[in-house]
Amino acid sequence: MALQLYNTLTRRQEEFQPADGETVRVYSCGPTVYNYVHIGNLRTFAFQDVLRRYLRECGWKLDHVMNITDVDDKIIRNAAAAGQTIFDYTAQYRKAFLEDCDTLRLERPERITPATEYIPQMVDLIGKMRDRGHTYESEGSTYFRIASFPDYGKLSRIDTHGMKAGARVDQDEYEKDDARDFALWKAAREGEPAWDSPFGRGRPGWHIECSAMAMASLGPTLDIHTGGVDLTFPHHENEIAQSEAATGKPFVRFWVHAEHLLVDGQKMSKSLGNFYTLRDLLEKGYQPEAIRFLLVSTPHRKQLNFTFDGLQGAAAAIERLRNFARRVENPYPDGRNQDVKRLADEAVEAFHAGMNDDLNTAQALAAAFDFIREVNTKIDAGKFRDGNSADAWRVLDLFDSIFDVLRSDKEGKVAEEEIERLIAQRLQARRNKDFALADQIRDQLKADGVVLEDYTGGTRWHYADG
Repeated sequence: MALQLYNTLTRRQEEFQPADGETVRVYSCGPTVYNYVHIGNLRTFAFQDVLRRYLRECGWKLDHVMNITDVDDKIIRNAAAAGQTIFDYTAQYRKAFLEDCDTLRLERPERITPATEYIPQMVDLIGKMRDRGHTYESEGSTYFRIASFPDYGKLSRIDTHGMKAGARVDQDEYEKDDARDFALWKAAREGEPAWDSPFGRGRPGWHIECSAMAMASLGPTLDIHTGGVDLTFPHHENEIAQSEAATGKPFVRFWVHAEHLLVDGQKMSKSLGNFYTLRDLLEKGYQPEAIRFLLVSTPHRKQLNFTFDGLQGAAAAIERLRNFARRVENPYPDGRNQDVKRLADEAVEAFHAGMNDDLNTAQALAAAFDFIREVNTKIDAGKFRDGNSADAWRVLDLFDSIFDVLRSDKEGKVAEEEIERLIAQRLQARRNKDFALADQIRDQLKADGVVLEDYTGGTRWHYADG
């Protein structure tokens, strides 16, 4: 079975092949760097990482571009409040985003570029739309005329018939189902960053950034465009309108969106106290591998319910994987049990079948863990042979080429200061009667080769091989 992806544009699952049969041209909407990204954002970026890895597993090359929005309404407001330029203000959060991606082992796209480095391309794209009659000017700003593009709404299925002629919106983000002519170029305002252009001094609107960057980097028609489902309208709808109005060509072949993340069944918000960044979770003692595992374990088109019980379950699943990996490395009698080889062949086939079914990570995980269960039974029965280690690693290597949670980030032994810090954190968790967190810290230290021994006066530790 070939790779099938659900295409938001057509509302159906379709077989995917890159247009040139060799290199997949992917564009991903990156972060708007006005603050630290939260775990809902990271769910989308983790899905994009799984997509990248599996496209490569299918044998294709990648040309993947991601923007970083470093100028928009929120950034300008926050930078002004902080008394900084937008460039100084966004630099810290851009750095933090890349650090968070590295922590979660998210592969970096071939190109990650701030939007402000593409201002000339944005100006050029607006000029092409103007020449084709798709724009108009009002009070120094340039707007896209939705009525000039009959296909507007084909991605989001929004109804534009009741739209008031000439209704405009200046802000970068606006309410769902509120179809209005949108700003391509905003007239300069006092105290805001601005650039020169044929339309007057000003700055780009948010939507034009992605169209200009994507086409300048990848050409007029992309193979895949990814992002969160919340970007379908207005952002991605506007990208299509701008791009196709300027070029007369299809902008994207496959639109692939990730669903929302919930926390304990509710929308994440600061007012509910359930808003988390990656850094918040790390400070609570959770390991990056467990966070990554939980983020990618639910298929991207299903809502992910993020819970701390789920994080603990992810940590336990990783420990099961690592225990199995250690177990198959033990010495066994010579030979090769063909039943184990068959189980490996079936697991690889089932893993690929799951991933080919619109990146069904849950099905792929089931294939790997079913294999582990059955092979553990063979080992317990004395039916595992030395030659079967290669069979087991064939499954584990395939699994980890996508999920990337098997290896530990710790190279060599965990530093003594880190061990003492985690022991102190575990002690505080026990005082708070948060025994689940205390157990999670103990299990993670055990996975990293550190054994804890509790006694009446406290906790002592030693390396497992010491």
